[in-house]
Amino acid sequence: MSLRPMMRNDRASAMLGMVVEHDAPGESRVSMTVREDMLNGFAITHGGLVFTLADTAFAIACNEDERVTVAGGADITFLKSTTAGQTLTATAARRARSGRTGLYDIRVTDETGDLVAEVRGRSITTDRRPPVPVPSTGSGASAVAPVAEPVEASGPRPANDHERSAALPTTEVSR
Repeated sequence: MSLRPMMRNDRASAMLGMVVEHDAPGESRVSMTVREDMLNGFAITHGGLVFTLADTAFAIACNEDERVTVAGGADITFLKSTTAGQTLTATAARRARSGRTGLYDIRVTDETGDLVAEVRGRSITTDRRPPVPVPSTGSGASAVAPVAEPVEASGPRPANDHERSAALPTTEVSR
């Protein structure tokens, strides 16, 4: 399977050894073998890394066309701990998509099929264009050029959160 540009540029997922096993509109499956350096102080897989695996599957599932779609929020429930040497698999599926928002369920299982975690993700489709890869400098890794200015560059912030949220254009949503 050929990886989409979004995943070819995802250095974090590559660093964690994630493997995209399935990529189709509205669904995906990504796996990762837990390493010793992924354990927390109790010698179990760090919850943030379990969530990162689920988030990667979520990102693939919700980016099903040329529009950049990001997480608007997500909730995780941890159900079973794992440790080094185990393989985790996150399977994401679209439940609903309407306008610029979507709802996705992501199940993380271990190599025996036991449920490790469940995630409910909410997506927001932006007006952003995908990042443009910058030619490699010979280091083997390509950089990604930013395509949108940060919110702060658009002017002073309004005094309260209500005014601020009303002032933010939808193109400035980021994760």
